[in-house]
Amino acid sequence: MQISSRAQKIEPFYVMEVAKAAASLGQKVAHTDAPMIFLNIGEPDFTAPPLVQRAAEQAIQGGRTQYTAATGLPALRERISHWYGQRFGVDVPASRIVVTAGASAALHLACMALIEPGDQILMPDPSYPCNRHFVSAAEGCAVLVPTTAEDRFQLSADAVRSAWGPRTRGVLLASPSNPTGTSIHPDTLRDIHRVVQMHGGITIVDEIYLGLGFDDQYGHTALALDADIISINSFSKYFNMTGWRLGWMVVPEQLVPVIERLAQNLFICPSTIAQHAAMACFEPESLALFEQRRSEFKARRDYFIPQLNAMGLTVPVMPDGAFYAWADCTAACAKLGVKDSWEFAYEVMNKAHVAITPGRDFGSAQTQNFVRFSTASSMEHLQQAVARLRNLLV
Repeated sequence: MQISSRAQKIEPFYVMEVAKAAASLGQKVAHTDAPMIFLNIGEPDFTAPPLVQRAAEQAIQGGRTQYTAATGLPALRERISHWYGQRFGVDVPASRIVVTAGASAALHLACMALIEPGDQILMPDPSYPCNRHFVSAAEGCAVLVPTTAEDRFQLSADAVRSAWGPRTRGVLLASPSNPTGTSIHPDTLRDIHRVVQMHGGITIVDEIYLGLGFDDQYGHTALALDADIISINSFSKYFNMTGWRLGWMVVPEQLVPVIERLAQNLFICPSTIAQHAAMACFEPESLALFEQRRSEFKARRDYFIPQLNAMGLTVPVMPDGAFYAWADCTAACAKLGVKDSWEFAYEVMNKAHVAITPGRDFGSAQTQNFVRFSTASSMEHLQQAVARLRNLLV
């Protein structure tokens, strides 16, 4: 069978290889005194709030399970719009909001609508690997621009200006970012967007961790800057609905009909049950619970990062959002006699029974020296992981 060149361009998702190995070992040690602790997957340990679960049950019992409009339930789009105003003080008309089958569908739609074969999209290195694969799936080319801790592992206007070439179409950013948990300062984003506009390009910002911000100077939506910015969001992270596969995108008014036409053909509509359930996310009781959980994520960060630093797993930039720690494992590799973060991850998995993610997937700018920890697990698990890592490294 001949495989398409498009499919062959998509690199393996090495994170999943490590995850499979961790799951296999986890089964073997599940009933020992040191079961596997999984700090490798970016999934909240919280599930959807009671009101959301109840709304899903009521939708099923009431027979509200048929197709919706490709752009989503109007009532849900209105509630998302109200959330932007209430939480961020930004007026985002519901007419610009398109509900999607997860943020993945939103990114796919944006790339399909805006990228021509051969177009280049600038992205920071490191960054989430699947985002560049959406560009590849649209027959574009993701150009990874190396970043440093001094720039918070984010692009700058100067970096975008220097990297812009004749085939460059725009930028795809993430704020807060996976794997670093760092956000782009609004002033920096404004400067980047001006460079993009000067070239007639597009600015796409992945904001799926937007609600999980811990620092007021960074916790702003890109939509506050310009209606031409395309924002990608999700119910997975802040709203704790990972498996429900529901997200949304905010696009300029003139792009809505294009996205709608693509969505009709590619997805028909997002999950109807998930949409009815998600409306309960915006009830005061649910919002209060999300904020409580956000505080817990912050407490986990505040505990875990100093512990890593004390063990020589240096986190060069304190994450201001999401639930990740991007740690330099160079010293730890030397201590254990392994050559890079890939070998270090397996050493930690096999000897400490802690699953973490090596940097290989996230780019090539020194990523062999970094590992990603997820702090989405419980405080108890984080404390146990710290004790095991300390025994291994100190």
